[in-house]
Amino acid sequence: MKKNNLIITKKIWNIKNFKKIKKKVLIFNKINKSELKRLNPNIIFFIFWSKIIKENVFKKYNCIQFHAADLPNGRGGSPVQNQILRGKKNTKITAFKVSKNLDSGPIILKKKLSLGGSAQKIYENIEKISIKMISEILNMKKIFYKEQKGYIKKFNRRKKNESIIDFNKIFTIKKFYDFIRMLDANGYPRANFKIKKFNFELKKAKLINGSLIAEMKVLKKWLKIKKF
Repeated sequence: MKKNNLIITKKIWNIKNFKKIKKKVLIFNKINKSELKRLNPNIIFFIFWSKIIKENVFKKYNCIQFHAADLPNGRGGSPVQNQILRGKKNTKITAFKVSKNLDSGPIILKKKLSLGGSAQKIYENIEKISIKMISEILNMKKIFYKEQKGYIKKFNRRKKNESIIDFNKIFTIKKFYDFIRMLDANGYPRANFKIKKFNFELKKAKLINGSLIAEMKVLKKWLKIKKF
């Protein structure tokens, strides 16, 4: 029986990207042990997956994950935001074999990624590039793995309170712009601040002639923001 290839992703940014895969794959938004057993997949690809992949899964199946950093520099959570905060303009998407230690498995493939524009634009681009990488991997006669070497930098996953603008910190206009755009994506906690009973959200930031222009939304109640 021909084995299936699976994609597991917690979020789909543009379903059209997935339709471009020539070798069809099945798409899921969670790991279901009984479903995995039934399908007995050849490869499981993980895109935008922040949960720990259990050892009994990655040891039984060939699990390949995509991470928006030039591994090993950039292991850990919120890689897009952490790199933008560090002033990076470009990075890479790394496809690697899932192993016991977070984001430390052997590398299969890397592709360039721009960190310009809003988080929404970046995430859609990550998805698009990752799908192309999946097609490339599926067309390989044999997958070769290369152990990670070089400088190891670990990122911490950003918490809800880190989306609140701290005006006591020194912001240049450019850094303020970066802070707004790196949080500007559907379903993510946008840059925000509170004045008395009102909460202010900022999005769609632009730099025009040295000035920062952004769209502001005023909410009466303080936001309850989830981790991302």
